[in-house]
Amino acid sequence: MDLAGLTLKILNASAAIDYGRKGFATRGKAEEGRISYETGIDWALSVFKDASNFRFASTIDPQAIILIEYTFLNQELQFCDETDTDSLSSLKKAIESFDDAFLVLKIADDKDSYKIVDQSYPQDSKYRVSLFPKDSFHIACNAHKTRLRNILRSPGIDPIEKALLKQRLANLSTAQKGYIEKQKKALAI
Repeated sequence: MDLAGLTLKILNASAAIDYGRKGFATRGKAEEGRISYETGIDWALSVFKDASNFRFASTIDPQAIILIEYTFLNQELQFCDETDTDSLSSLKKAIESFDDAFLVLKIADDKDSYKIVDQSYPQDSKYRVSLFPKDSFHIACNAHKTRLRNILRSPGIDPIEKALLKQRLANLSTAQKGYIEKQKKALAI
């Protein structure tokens, strides 16, 4: 499936999940809600798995992975109740982090520009990932992995939703590996 198809599928999946969650809370709609929720989770899991295998020129495409995550987060934000200020804040922060990650992805395509980025980061290991700058791409992925781990620790998470969260978590590590390959190419290492 192409990237546009994956994006459309994740939009549909998140809408089904939201409809299902709202159905749980509506008298007489619990069964319909459960079906929609499970269907949406299944679709989303499929999309996240497909995104983790998305290749560009035979290497992992980190942009595809974070685009799917970004799209899912934006949908969650749209469906989030406006009184849930903690979730709204967390989602907005994640989206902003990925906005920064998209910018550095463009810079990493330009070898001359990325060499300047590399020189601007200290050589200390706390500012590096596998010898490469821990730039906004890595920062966004690491922060979001922490967010997902915190959600996974919450009691009462449905097992099918846990599977989805674990896949999303794995995708971020895969995206970082793909991005490190991009950094290697940009720095000719």
